Amino acid sequence: MTTNSDPIRWGILGTGRIAHSLATDLMLVPDGRLVAVGSRSTESAETFAKEYAANGPVRAHGSYEELAADEDVDVVYIASPHSHHLEHATLVLEAGKHVLCEKALTLNAADSQKMVDLATSKKLFLMEAMWMATNPIIRRLVADVRSGRFGVPRHVHAELGFVADPERHQRLLDPALGASALLDMGIYPLTFAHLLFGEARALTAQANLGEGADGATFDLDLVMTGKYAGNELSTMVSSVTSYSSRAAAIATDRGRIELTDFHHPSSAVFTPADGGEPVEIVGDEPVIGAGYGNEIVEVQRCLREGLLESPLVPHSQTLSLMRQMDMIRESIGARYATES
Repeated sequence: MTTNSDPIRWGILGTGRIAHSLATDLMLVPDGRLVAVGSRSTESAETFAKEYAANGPVRAHGSYEELAADEDVDVVYIASPHSHHLEHATLVLEAGKHVLCEKALTLNAADSQKMVDLATSKKLFLMEAMWMATNPIIRRLVADVRSGRFGVPRHVHAELGFVADPERHQRLLDPALGASALLDMGIYPLTFAHLLFGEARALTAQANLGEGADGATFDLDLVMTGKYAGNELSTMVSSVTSYSSRAAAIATDRGRIELTDFHHPSSAVFTPADGGEPVEIVGDEPVIGAGYGNEIVEVQRCLREGLLESPLVPHSQTLSLMRQMDMIRESIGARYATES
């Protein structure tokens, strides 16, 4: 096992786009190192391994089972589709490895609870890869809003969407793989509002649905509203058929906070309603790479401190949001073909 002076040794399960994003930022984190990658094909694993070998050799495994059995791996990043997260995380946890699992954690709250329970029983670290919650600007913004620095928050609006190309984004349109504007994009505005206001007391939704095989239905466009404990309100939009602003705004009784690319912002600005000077909200530490680096740093901090969950992305928050998404899917009539 790794000591506090050794690098944290990472394995990546999967070689898709998001796996490349995390591997790129991992190279920027001094005390973390990619040592292995697993894929369903040896060729794909070898190509990926060669691309990220600048900081040392990366072993290429032609199966996920081989990666899970690699004794030189401390923590595995699960980068497979939502529909396979529980299966793959179970494989890795049973092999005694810590897990960072791509969001959404699973297709539903029941499966997420299974994963959390397994990690807890094995005394292993598990975190949903909600990189937005580890972004330094988001962390400072949430702290400032909760402290009342910019007045009493009354409403948040956040939207995230783009046009999914059937050839380049096939997973996003395939119900067998957990296709859903909610699971891929809607989880961000839901989490953003949750970070600011806590768990939603009420949620409503309207959606345009698509159809897949075996009677599966999934949301293509989704509008959600939420109400929270302090009577704060949220309006949230996600889509795989249209381009959104990717922005968020928080309205308070003293002015307005605005973010571009709110799920991985490089800045946030408060504009007072009384005509005062705008205030830039700055993180307490820099954003590392595209922002996945901060997520990596948080995982490694937790591992070095012997924590089984991150205070920035606690299991309770992940499970709460999964329950919220279950409720939304039920209300709009979406049903995924591969749910257990």
